[in-house]
Amino acid sequence: MLLLPMIARIWHGWTKPENAKAYEDMLRDEIFPSIAARNIRVYRGAELFINQDAGEVEFVTLLRFDSMDAVKEFAGADEGKPVIYPKAEPLITRMEQARHYRVAS
Repeated sequence: MLLLPMIARIWHGWTKPENAKAYEDMLRDEIFPSIAARNIRVYRGAELFINQDAGEVEFVTLLRFDSMDAVKEFAGADEGKPVIYPKAEPLITRMEQARHYRVAS
């Protein structure tokens, strides 16, 4: 059986400390469930990493997909462009482009 490489989409965004809890709750309670509800056939889930440092809070999201085609179904033709939900925009102070990695097992 041929196993295709899994793709990890990693994105970094930052909030002010006073907005961190609201953004974390939004990711867990609304954003991640809404991604799953899109039923992208080869979406394999999400993880969230948080680091508070020097006056801001960094959020790293890791989404897993079975192919770059699935990433494009999620993110659009410009797969590196961040997918930011409108309700979350006011909470984010800065962000990076998303990067994609082949998961080595």
